[in-house]
Amino acid sequence: MFCGSSVGRNPTYLATARRTGELIGRKGWRMVYGGGATGMMGEVARAALTAGAEVIGVRPSPLDHLERPQGGIDMIHTPDLFERKQRMIGMSDVFLVLPGGLGTLDEFFEVITTAQLGMHEKPVILVNTDGYFDPLLALLRWCDAEGFIYGKVHRLFHVAPTADAAFDLF
Repeated sequence: MFCGSSVGRNPTYLATARRTGELIGRKGWRMVYGGGATGMMGEVARAALTAGAEVIGVRPSPLDHLERPQGGIDMIHTPDLFERKQRMIGMSDVFLVLPGGLGTLDEFFEVITTAQLGMHEKPVILVNTDGYFDPLLALLRWCDAEGFIYGKVHRLFHVAPTADAAFDLF
């Protein structure tokens, strides 16, 4: 699960986080995420826990002073963001990306870049709540059209308008 540590301006983002966590729990899945209790991250974790999911947080120790951990989860500490991403990628079977900022975009690009390089074949799904990722999708189409993405960019990930639609892709 990749998403923001803030809630954003649109209340639909937070509702999407809640619904995503609920669906993870209903399916009996395990959720791996950044470990925080704030913003979208905290909301999806609480909803997943409430719905019965096992939730694992992976957090760099240097961030411990910036945000409080979500209670009720198993926490894995890493020395830095690089190892955090490696651990999360290794532990995950599917990558769901909800609205978020730089960290979320960094994680998204890490998983689609490694998919493009053939380092994994795990599904990557952008949950495009209220068109949040439309500007990113336009940029990726542009990069592709200009010859900077090998193969077709759309093959690297799926786009779903809602959490429910994302889970229908499984």
